[in-house]
Amino acid sequence: MTPINELTSIAAPLPLPNIDTDQIIPKQFLKRIERTGYEDFLFYDWRYTFDAAGKTTPNPDFVLNKPEYKGAEILLAERNFGCGSSREHAAWALNQFGFRAVIAPTFADIFYSNAGKNGIILCRLTEDEVATLLARSTADPQHKLTINLEAQTVTDADGFRATFEIDPFRKHCLLNGLDDIGLTLLHEDELDAYEAKHNQEFWLAPKGAAA
Repeated sequence: MTPINELTSIAAPLPLPNIDTDQIIPKQFLKRIERTGYEDFLFYDWRYTFDAAGKTTPNPDFVLNKPEYKGAEILLAERNFGCGSSREHAAWALNQFGFRAVIAPTFADIFYSNAGKNGIILCRLTEDEVATLLARSTADPQHKLTINLEAQTVTDADGFRATFEIDPFRKHCLLNGLDDIGLTLLHEDELDAYEAKHNQEFWLAPKGAAA
């Protein structure tokens, strides 16, 4: 996982409440065995239109298809973002599309955990603060926001400033680029020592283990 602290980017406004994980990544794509490539299916039913033959065409009215928002690393949404099922694929899709942060008034608990484990900063601001940012990013697609994780602030060049709360452990992991595997590998020496000691003491060492 890539460490992240300060992020400056334009923001893609998606002014809808209760965006659930089936809208973020529809259920038919959960059958894939790979953990990569989900960016193509992010907001699939909103990003594309479908003709009678099932052919897809990018929907020019959807925010992520508008050229002025291309490359946005921050997503703006309304309350209860990420509700619905617990699928981690939603966080994978957002991350692989290029989003490093989502700003909303509230998030579903399981999505909040999944996003943090996949390198995405979630900033909970008040509804009024989010409404201000949605209005500014809609009026000016090149309006940039800066998120500072260490300071726990969201700012812009027009005087906006807000703070957000984050669990200290999740903040530490994001700042240091530590996912679950990375956290485990911090104890690699201790794990290796335990396995070596176990093999020496166990009366029937696993096949192929050193004597």
